[in-house]
Amino acid sequence: LQLVESGGGSVQPGGSLRLSCTASGSNLEYYAVGWFRQVPGKEREGVSCHATSDGSIFYGDSVKGRFTIDRDSAKNTVYLQMNNLQPEDTAVYSCGASLWGMICPSNFRLDGYGFWGQGTQVTVSS
Repeated sequence: LQLVESGGGSVQPGGSLRLSCTASGSNLEYYAVGWFRQVPGKEREGVSCHATSDGSIFYGDSVKGRFTIDRDSAKNTVYLQMNNLQPEDTAVYSCGASLWGMICPSNFRLDGYGFWGQGTQVTVSS
C-alpha cells in the first residue's frame, strides 16, 4: 500500500482547502485512514480518522466543526475538507493507514498507523 497526499497550498484565514489521500497497491476499503499534521519541533497531531468497519469518524478537538473527512471508494481516495482555516492550521498534512485494519486506532495513537505518505504543506496567512 502506498499513499500520496495532494491539495495543499497557501490560503488566507477563513479560506478552504480540500486534501486528497490517494492509495495504490491495495484497496483502501480494507483500512481506516487517518489525517495528521505536523509543524517543526512538535509531534504529529491527529486531525481525523475514517473507519471502514462501521463508518465511524473521529476529529481532533482543534478541528471539530471545521474539517470533514470523507472517502471515494471508486477513486481509492480519502479526502479532508478544511474550512475556516486559521494560521494555527499551518502544517504539513499527512495521511496514514491504520495498522489495525478497518478500525481507527484509539486517540490517534501514532503507532497505530503506517504507510505514511510524503505529506502536503498547508499554509494559512494573511
